[in-house]
Amino acid sequence: MSRLSDVLAGFLGVKQVAVAPLAAIGVVVVGAAAAFAYTGGWLSPERLTPQEMVDALARRGGDPLGHRRNHAKGICFTGHFEANGAAVRLSEAPMFVAGRYPVIGRFAIGVGDPATPDAQGRVRSMAIDVVAPDGQRWRSGMNNIPVFPVATPRAFYELTLASDIVPGTGKPDPQAMPRFVAAHPEIGPFLQWGKSAPWTGSYADQSYNGLNAFRFVDAAGASHAVRWSMQSEQKAEDVSPAALAGLGPDFLEQDLKRRLGEGPLRWHLVVTLAAPEDPTNDATKVWPADREQVDAGTLVVERAEDEADGPCRDINYDPLILPVGIRPSDDPILPARSSAYAVSFDWRTAEERDYPRTPAKPAEAAR
Repeated sequence: MSRLSDVLAGFLGVKQVAVAPLAAIGVVVVGAAAAFAYTGGWLSPERLTPQEMVDALARRGGDPLGHRRNHAKGICFTGHFEANGAAVRLSEAPMFVAGRYPVIGRFAIGVGDPATPDAQGRVRSMAIDVVAPDGQRWRSGMNNIPVFPVATPRAFYELTLASDIVPGTGKPDPQAMPRFVAAHPEIGPFLQWGKSAPWTGSYADQSYNGLNAFRFVDAAGASHAVRWSMQSEQKAEDVSPAALAGLGPDFLEQDLKRRLGEGPLRWHLVVTLAAPEDPTNDATKVWPADREQVDAGTLVVERAEDEADGPCRDINYDPLILPVGIRPSDDPILPARSSAYAVSFDWRTAEERDYPRTPAKPAEAAR
């Protein structure tokens, strides 16, 4: 698409008819958050709490009772991870030893309302829960974006507020997002992705990036800074936004079920090792393309299930649920995500008890 405003329209996480180009950025970035949705009180002098962050996301998404406040529309999947043993030299995590490990996962789009049509979900996500024989778990939330929009929890909170709906108008303040972008030039690479990345009609042809750095710890105790991604074996097919809108409101889950009816889908877990000079505390910066990469195995997705009664519904995909051999880096977003997930999980489980979900509005689980 030729204009930035046209591109950003595909990121809608808040229902709007028309917005100015920079005003639309708020919709874009909040949709990109996936699990990156918290400001830790201990991380900033203003003492912003996880409750405030989740509440800000709730307002942006219409506060859907019993549902996630971000990436609210999704579908469960089950399968397994086939480790090939190549990552054992980097990490003693038990699920990297050659073998098969069960996985419960979730695909979703970056919107706050679970009734949003799929064509409005520019940003897509994959979450996984991998279980080792001894019960250790590895949970990860990944997105199809190459970088995160901002580097700190505080900046993400400000971004969320910049896209807040003004009462009585149904739209964000048209001046709020230009002010934010002017103050945060680090958002540039993310916006560039939005202008140039292909639109597709499938979860299956997307690769999903962990974005945040972690540390793999090997059997000798040596630590290795890494990022990882799930790289699809399916070729991405560019589809125009107009054509996607014509596919119906739920084409992504329909496509996933159709493809899985023909056979399993596969992604390769590719681990990238950082050089000493590569930042581990800033997810807005990519590492150079020449860094060493290790194919650690294959995620095999075998079955999709509606989330209302699916196995992913009540899983908290907290990125700090990690096995021995994987540790968090110094990225401040990581503890922020973990704390916000806990708050969001508490809210929606209480709401589920008081306001049972119906098949017409798919159930959502803790992310």
